[in-house]
Amino acid sequence: MTDWDAAYDNRATIENAEAHLDKWKSDASAFRDAMLLRLSCDLSCPYADKPRNTYDLFYPQGQVNGTVIFIHGGYWRALDSSYFSHLATGPLMYNWQVAIPSYTLAPQARIYEITQEVARAIETIAEKFDGPIRLAGHSAGGHLVARMLCDDSGLPFDVYSRIVNTVAISGLFDLRHLPETKMNLDLQLDDTEVETESPVHHQPRPDARINCLVGGNELKEFLRQNDVLDRWKVHGAKVKSITDHGKNHFTVVEALGDPNSLLTTVLMN
Repeated sequence: MTDWDAAYDNRATIENAEAHLDKWKSDASAFRDAMLLRLSCDLSCPYADKPRNTYDLFYPQGQVNGTVIFIHGGYWRALDSSYFSHLATGPLMYNWQVAIPSYTLAPQARIYEITQEVARAIETIAEKFDGPIRLAGHSAGGHLVARMLCDDSGLPFDVYSRIVNTVAISGLFDLRHLPETKMNLDLQLDDTEVETESPVHHQPRPDARINCLVGGNELKEFLRQNDVLDRWKVHGAKVKSITDHGKNHFTVVEALGDPNSLLTTVLMN
């Protein structure tokens, strides 16, 4: 038997985990203040009608080469875009603007509804800005960007065809054991939704490209999950599994703020 609560409890394995989250919040706030002074951001832009259906946009000083869209994690039930603003730093150095949406959290929304909101956010951003799109998402966000590459993602094909790269950071692609966790009091996953919302149970859309990147010091379940989309290769998808050695579930995504990090390099190439 496996203790599935422990298998997914990242905070229990990271020393001073709450300090990481506090630092994200303060660093993100300072970053937004600096970008506002430079007139280099637009905050709380709506993409739909619900209170959390907004995104923050950060843009570089020079010519914009395209748009990176980062989808935050928090097990679909915590956090919002305000924790992650500073992670735009890496892509901005490549002259890519960065959009960071929030979405309705469980239990106010089921995972399939969150998937639909993320698709709507990406579609709205694509309608407003021309050029190529790169997707990145962390943890639950890694699940959500992988869902955008599935055959039933809901993204219009003209939007999907502009996605040149996707990086799922510590993503969750196989949801079958989440109903056995206490989190499911909020997530309300049943057998049907586990099947329909697990990217591993879908075929990828044509020419899908995804890099699955995990920290070497993460929980065994996240290391397992990082490899499960390899089966997409039989459908012609370009799938690569990457380990960022020495990183845990929090430090692995923090690397997006460094233009020279492995994560940023993988995303921007």
